[in-house]
Amino acid sequence: MKTATKRKTKRQAPFEEEHGAAFAEYTQRGGEAALGRAYGLGRRAINEKKSLMEIASLHHRALHGRLAGLKGGARHQKLLAAAAEFLAETLSPYEMAHRGVQDAIAALRQLNETLEEEIKRIAYAVHDEAGQILVAVHLALADVARELPKPQKEKVGRIEELLNQVEKQLRRYSHELRPTVLDDLGWIPAIRFLAEGVSKRANLRIQIKTTVAGRLPGPVEIALYRIVQEALTNAARHSKASRVWIRIGRKNRIFCCSIEDDGVGFDVQAVQSDGKRRGLGLIAMQERLNGIGGTLSIESARGRGTRLLIQLPAETQNANSHRVS
Repeated sequence: MKTATKRKTKRQAPFEEEHGAAFAEYTQRGGEAALGRAYGLGRRAINEKKSLMEIASLHHRALHGRLAGLKGGARHQKLLAAAAEFLAETLSPYEMAHRGVQDAIAALRQLNETLEEEIKRIAYAVHDEAGQILVAVHLALADVARELPKPQKEKVGRIEELLNQVEKQLRRYSHELRPTVLDDLGWIPAIRFLAEGVSKRANLRIQIKTTVAGRLPGPVEIALYRIVQEALTNAARHSKASRVWIRIGRKNRIFCCSIEDDGVGFDVQAVQSDGKRRGLGLIAMQERLNGIGGTLSIESARGRGTRLLIQLPAETQNANSHRVS
Protein backbone atom coordinates (compact mmCIF):
# COMPACT_ATOMS: atom_id res chain seq x y z
CA MET A 1 0.00 0.00 0.00
CA LYS A 2 1.38 3.36 -1.03
CA THR A 3 1.41 6.12 1.52
CA ALA A 4 0.99 9.70 0.44
CA THR A 5 3.91 11.88 1.36
CA LYS A 6 3.49 15.56 1.84
CA ARG A 7 6.30 17.73 0.65
CA LYS A 8 7.28 20.12 3.36
CA THR A 9 7.63 23.70 2.25
CA LYS A 10 10.14 25.91 3.94
CA ARG A 11 8.44 28.60 5.99
CA GLN A 12 9.48 32.09 5.01
CA ALA A 13 11.02 34.02 7.88
CA PRO A 14 9.31 37.26 8.96
CA PHE A 15 10.51 40.28 7.02
CA GLU A 16 12.15 41.94 10.02
CA GLU A 17 14.07 38.75 10.85
CA GLU A 18 15.25 38.24 7.29
CA HIS A 19 16.27 41.89 7.04
CA GLY A 20 18.29 41.68 10.25
CA ALA A 21 20.12 38.55 9.09
CA ALA A 22 20.91 39.96 5.65
CA PHE A 23 22.01 43.30 7.09
CA ALA A 24 24.32 41.62 9.59
CA GLU A 25 25.80 39.37 6.89
CA TYR A 26 26.58 42.23 4.51
CA THR A 27 27.95 44.63 7.12
CA GLN A 28 30.17 41.90 8.55
CA ARG A 29 31.40 40.11 5.45
CA GLY A 30 30.14 42.00 2.41
CA GLY A 31 29.77 40.17 -0.88
CA GLU A 32 27.43 40.30 -3.87
CA ALA A 33 25.23 37.49 -2.53
CA ALA A 34 24.34 39.43 0.62
CA LEU A 35 23.77 42.57 -1.43
CA GLY A 36 21.48 40.54 -3.70
CA ARG A 37 19.47 39.61 -0.61
CA ALA A 38 18.99 43.34 0.02
CA TYR A 39 17.48 43.75 -3.44
CA GLY A 40 15.23 40.74 -2.83
CA LEU A 41 14.13 42.28 0.46
CA GLY A 42 13.17 45.44 -1.41
CA ARG A 43 10.95 43.50 -3.78
CA ARG A 44 9.41 41.58 -0.90
CA ALA A 45 8.75 44.86 0.94
CA ILE A 46 6.81 46.18 -2.07
CA ASN A 47 4.75 42.96 -2.27
CA GLU A 48 3.99 43.21 1.44
CA LYS A 49 3.07 46.90 0.99
CA LYS A 50 5.65 48.18 3.45
CA SER A 51 6.21 51.93 3.37
CA LEU A 52 9.53 53.69 2.96
CA MET A 53 9.18 54.94 6.53
CA GLU A 54 8.93 51.35 7.76
CA ILE A 55 12.05 50.37 5.81
CA ALA A 56 13.97 53.41 7.11
CA SER A 57 12.94 52.68 10.70
CA LEU A 58 13.93 49.03 10.40
CA HIS A 59 17.29 50.00 8.87
CA HIS A 60 17.90 52.53 11.65
CA ARG A 61 17.28 49.94 14.37
CA ALA A 62 19.56 47.40 12.68
CA LEU A 63 22.33 49.98 12.24
CA HIS A 64 22.00 51.19 15.83
CA GLY A 65 22.29 47.63 17.06
CA ARG A 66 25.48 47.02 15.08
CA LEU A 67 27.05 50.34 16.10
CA ALA A 68 26.47 49.58 19.78
CA GLY A 69 28.73 46.53 19.52
CA LEU A 70 31.64 48.27 17.75
CA LYS A 71 34.48 50.39 19.03
CA GLY A 72 36.74 52.61 17.02
CA GLY A 73 36.04 55.35 14.47
CA ALA A 74 37.45 53.41 11.50
CA ARG A 75 35.13 50.49 12.13
CA HIS A 76 32.19 52.88 12.45
CA GLN A 77 32.99 54.49 9.11
CA LYS A 78 33.28 51.11 7.40
CA LEU A 79 29.98 49.98 8.92
CA LEU A 80 28.20 53.18 7.88
CA ALA A 81 29.44 52.81 4.30
CA ALA A 82 28.28 49.19 4.12
CA ALA A 83 24.93 50.11 5.70
CA ALA A 84 24.41 52.86 3.10
CA GLU A 85 25.10 50.40 0.26
CA PHE A 86 22.68 47.88 1.79
CA LEU A 87 19.94 50.49 2.18
CA ALA A 88 20.42 51.78 -1.38
CA GLU A 89 20.08 48.25 -2.76
CA THR A 90 17.00 47.59 -0.61
CA LEU A 91 15.34 50.74 -1.91
CA SER A 92 16.27 50.22 -5.58
CA PRO A 93 13.03 48.27 -6.32
CA TYR A 94 11.08 51.22 -4.90
CA GLU A 95 12.98 53.56 -7.23
CA MET A 96 12.20 51.40 -10.25
CA ALA A 97 8.56 51.13 -9.21
CA HIS A 98 8.41 54.91 -8.79
CA ARG A 99 9.83 55.46 -12.26
CA GLY A 100 7.33 52.98 -13.66
CA VAL A 101 4.48 54.85 -11.99
CA GLN A 102 5.75 58.17 -13.36
CA ASP A 103 5.95 56.71 -16.87
CA ALA A 104 2.43 55.30 -16.51
CA ILE A 105 1.09 58.67 -15.33
CA ALA A 106 2.73 60.41 -18.29
CA ALA A 107 1.17 57.85 -20.64
CA LEU A 108 -2.25 58.37 -19.02
CA ARG A 109 -1.96 62.11 -19.44
CA GLN A 110 -1.06 61.69 -23.10
CA LEU A 111 -3.98 59.29 -23.60
CA ASN A 112 -6.42 61.67 -21.91
CA GLU A 113 -5.20 64.56 -24.07
CA THR A 114 -5.69 62.43 -27.17
CA LEU A 115 -9.20 61.46 -26.05
CA GLU A 116 -10.08 65.10 -25.39
CA GLU A 117 -8.95 66.08 -28.87
CA GLU A 118 -11.15 63.35 -30.33
CA ILE A 119 -14.09 64.48 -28.17
CA LYS A 120 -13.56 68.03 -29.44
CA ARG A 121 -13.67 66.77 -33.00
CA ILE A 122 -16.90 64.82 -32.41
CA ALA A 123 -18.51 67.75 -30.58
CA TYR A 124 -17.64 70.01 -33.52
CA ALA A 125 -19.11 67.51 -35.99
CA VAL A 126 -22.33 67.21 -33.98
CA HIS A 127 -22.74 70.96 -33.46
CA ASP A 128 -21.52 72.48 -36.71
CA GLU A 129 -21.67 69.85 -39.43
CA ALA A 130 -24.96 68.28 -38.32
CA GLY A 131 -26.32 71.79 -37.74
CA GLN A 132 -25.50 72.79 -41.31
CA ILE A 133 -27.30 69.72 -42.65
CA LEU A 134 -30.39 70.56 -40.58
CA VAL A 135 -30.36 74.13 -41.92
CA ALA A 136 -30.32 72.70 -45.45
CA VAL A 137 -33.27 70.42 -44.59
CA HIS A 138 -35.21 73.40 -43.19
CA LEU A 139 -34.61 75.37 -46.39
CA ALA A 140 -35.66 72.41 -48.55
CA LEU A 141 -38.85 71.93 -46.54
CA ALA A 142 -39.67 75.64 -46.77
CA ASP A 143 -39.18 75.42 -50.54
CA VAL A 144 -41.54 72.44 -50.79
CA ALA A 145 -44.13 73.98 -48.44
CA ARG A 146 -44.57 77.08 -50.62
CA GLU A 147 -46.30 75.03 -53.32
CA LEU A 148 -48.44 72.90 -51.00
CA PRO A 149 -52.02 73.49 -49.89
CA LYS A 150 -52.63 74.61 -46.31
CA PRO A 151 -53.25 71.13 -44.72
CA GLN A 152 -49.97 69.80 -46.12
CA LYS A 153 -48.16 72.98 -45.03
CA GLU A 154 -49.30 72.30 -41.47
CA LYS A 155 -47.84 68.78 -41.67
CA VAL A 156 -44.56 70.20 -42.92
CA GLY A 157 -44.68 72.66 -40.03
CA ARG A 158 -44.93 69.79 -37.55
CA ILE A 159 -41.93 68.13 -39.22
CA GLU A 160 -40.01 71.38 -38.80
CA GLU A 161 -40.91 71.46 -35.10
CA LEU A 162 -39.48 67.94 -34.71
CA LEU A 163 -36.34 69.01 -36.54
CA ASN A 164 -36.03 71.97 -34.16
CA GLN A 165 -36.17 69.56 -31.22
CA VAL A 166 -33.51 67.38 -32.85
CA GLU A 167 -31.33 70.46 -33.39
CA LYS A 168 -31.80 71.52 -29.75
CA GLN A 169 -30.85 68.06 -28.44
CA LEU A 170 -27.80 67.87 -30.73
CA ARG A 171 -26.66 71.27 -29.48
CA ARG A 172 -27.03 70.19 -25.85
CA TYR A 173 -25.22 66.88 -26.44
CA SER A 174 -22.45 68.75 -28.22
CA HIS A 175 -22.06 71.17 -25.32
CA GLU A 176 -22.02 68.34 -22.79
CA LEU A 177 -19.40 66.46 -24.79
CA ARG A 178 -17.09 69.44 -24.71
CA PRO A 179 -18.78 72.53 -23.25
CA THR A 180 -17.25 75.85 -24.29
CA VAL A 181 -17.97 77.08 -20.78
CA LEU A 182 -15.37 74.55 -19.52
CA ASP A 183 -12.63 76.39 -21.41
CA ASP A 184 -14.07 79.88 -20.91
CA LEU A 185 -15.25 79.86 -17.28
CA GLY A 186 -13.98 76.64 -15.71
CA TRP A 187 -15.20 73.25 -14.54
CA ILE A 188 -17.65 74.39 -11.83
CA PRO A 189 -19.85 76.43 -14.24
CA ALA A 190 -19.47 73.52 -16.69
CA ILE A 191 -20.81 70.95 -14.22
CA ARG A 192 -23.68 73.31 -13.34
CA PHE A 193 -24.62 73.30 -17.02
CA LEU A 194 -24.17 69.52 -17.15
CA ALA A 195 -26.26 68.99 -13.99
CA GLU A 196 -29.08 71.08 -15.43
CA GLY A 197 -29.26 68.87 -18.53
CA VAL A 198 -29.04 65.57 -16.61
CA SER A 199 -31.64 66.79 -14.12
CA LYS A 200 -34.17 67.55 -16.85
CA ARG A 201 -33.61 64.33 -18.81
CA ALA A 202 -33.55 61.96 -15.82
CA ASN A 203 -35.95 63.80 -13.49
CA LEU A 204 -33.13 63.89 -10.95
CA ARG A 205 -32.67 66.65 -8.38
CA ILE A 206 -29.01 67.70 -8.36
CA GLN A 207 -27.68 70.12 -5.76
CA ILE A 208 -24.23 71.68 -6.13
CA LYS A 209 -22.57 73.35 -3.15
CA THR A 210 -19.08 74.82 -3.39
CA THR A 211 -16.89 76.84 -1.05
CA VAL A 212 -14.13 77.45 -3.60
CA ALA A 213 -13.84 79.59 -6.69
CA GLY A 214 -11.24 80.38 -9.32
CA ARG A 215 -9.62 78.23 -11.95
CA LEU A 216 -7.55 75.05 -11.76
CA PRO A 217 -4.98 73.91 -14.34
CA GLY A 218 -6.61 72.85 -17.61
CA PRO A 219 -5.91 69.08 -17.35
CA VAL A 220 -7.23 69.06 -13.77
CA GLU A 221 -10.47 70.81 -14.74
CA ILE A 222 -11.04 68.46 -17.67
CA ALA A 223 -10.42 65.38 -15.50
CA LEU A 224 -12.77 66.62 -12.76
CA TYR A 225 -15.48 67.44 -15.30
CA ARG A 226 -15.24 63.97 -16.89
CA ILE A 227 -15.37 62.23 -13.49
CA VAL A 228 -18.45 64.19 -12.39
CA GLN A 229 -20.00 63.50 -15.80
CA GLU A 230 -19.47 59.74 -15.38
CA ALA A 231 -20.79 59.84 -11.81
CA LEU A 232 -23.98 61.65 -12.88
CA THR A 233 -24.43 59.22 -15.77
CA ASN A 234 -24.19 56.29 -13.34
CA ALA A 235 -26.63 57.97 -10.95
CA ALA A 236 -29.14 58.60 -13.73
CA ARG A 237 -28.88 55.17 -15.41
CA HIS A 238 -28.17 52.69 -12.64
CA SER A 239 -28.74 54.00 -9.12
CA LYS A 240 -32.51 54.74 -9.29
CA ALA A 241 -31.70 57.81 -7.23
CA SER A 242 -34.03 60.78 -6.78
CA ARG A 243 -31.38 63.21 -5.50
CA VAL A 244 -27.67 63.86 -6.00
CA TRP A 245 -25.45 66.15 -3.93
CA ILE A 246 -22.18 67.53 -5.29
CA ARG A 247 -19.99 69.21 -2.67
CA ILE A 248 -16.73 70.99 -3.49
CA GLY A 249 -14.30 72.43 -0.96
CA ARG A 250 -10.92 72.21 0.78
CA LYS A 251 -9.86 70.48 3.97
CA ASN A 252 -6.33 70.75 5.39
CA ARG A 253 -4.91 71.95 2.04
CA ILE A 254 -6.56 69.05 0.26
CA PHE A 255 -9.06 69.83 -2.52
CA CYS A 256 -12.16 67.64 -2.14
CA CYS A 257 -15.15 66.94 -4.35
CA SER A 258 -17.84 64.46 -3.33
CA ILE A 259 -20.75 63.14 -5.40
CA GLU A 260 -23.42 61.43 -3.30
CA ASP A 261 -26.79 59.94 -4.28
CA ASP A 262 -29.71 58.34 -2.44
CA GLY A 263 -29.99 55.40 -4.84
CA VAL A 264 -29.96 51.64 -4.43
CA GLY A 265 -26.19 51.38 -3.93
CA PHE A 266 -24.00 48.43 -4.92
CA ASP A 267 -21.26 46.07 -3.78
CA VAL A 268 -18.11 48.10 -4.50
CA GLN A 269 -15.69 45.17 -4.54
CA ALA A 270 -17.87 43.07 -6.84
CA VAL A 271 -18.40 45.89 -9.33
CA GLN A 272 -14.72 46.83 -9.46
CA SER A 273 -13.68 43.24 -10.09
CA ASP A 274 -16.08 42.37 -12.92
CA GLY A 275 -16.18 43.53 -16.53
CA LYS A 276 -19.46 45.39 -16.42
CA ARG A 277 -19.60 48.91 -17.74
CA ARG A 278 -20.15 50.36 -14.29
CA GLY A 279 -16.99 48.68 -13.09
CA LEU A 280 -15.12 49.99 -16.11
CA GLY A 281 -16.54 53.46 -15.48
CA LEU A 282 -15.14 53.49 -11.96
CA ILE A 283 -11.78 52.30 -13.26
CA ALA A 284 -11.78 55.11 -15.84
CA MET A 285 -12.44 57.65 -13.06
CA GLN A 286 -9.50 56.36 -11.07
CA GLU A 287 -7.24 56.39 -14.12
CA ARG A 288 -8.13 60.01 -14.85
CA LEU A 289 -7.31 60.91 -11.25
CA ASN A 290 -4.04 58.99 -11.42
CA GLY A 291 -3.07 61.22 -14.31
CA ILE A 292 -3.42 64.37 -12.17
CA GLY A 293 -2.12 62.93 -8.88
CA GLY A 294 -5.51 62.52 -7.18
CA THR A 295 -7.30 59.71 -5.39
CA LEU A 296 -10.83 58.30 -5.52
CA SER A 297 -12.61 56.55 -2.66
CA ILE A 298 -16.00 54.89 -3.02
CA GLU A 299 -18.52 54.25 -0.28
CA SER A 300 -21.62 52.24 -1.14
CA ALA A 301 -23.80 49.41 0.07
CA ARG A 302 -27.00 47.91 -1.26
CA GLY A 303 -29.93 50.12 -0.31
CA ARG A 304 -27.73 52.88 1.11
CA GLY A 305 -26.78 55.00 -1.87
CA THR A 306 -23.30 55.80 -3.17
CA ARG A 307 -20.69 58.41 -2.29
CA LEU A 308 -17.61 59.14 -4.40
CA LEU A 309 -14.86 61.27 -2.84
CA ILE A 310 -12.22 62.89 -5.04
CA GLN A 311 -9.14 64.30 -3.33
CA LEU A 312 -6.30 66.32 -4.87
CA PRO A 313 -3.12 67.59 -3.17
CA ALA A 314 -2.63 71.34 -2.93
CA GLU A 315 0.18 71.41 -5.50
CA THR A 316 -2.20 70.44 -8.31
CA GLN A 317 -4.22 73.61 -7.78
CA ASN A 318 -3.65 76.95 -9.38
CA ALA A 319 -2.60 79.91 -7.32
CA ASN A 320 -5.68 81.96 -8.27
CA SER A 321 -8.09 79.55 -6.58
CA HIS A 322 -9.52 81.12 -3.45
CA ARG A 323 -12.17 80.52 -0.82
CA VAL A 324 -15.54 82.19 -1.11
CA SER A 325 -16.53 84.02 2.05
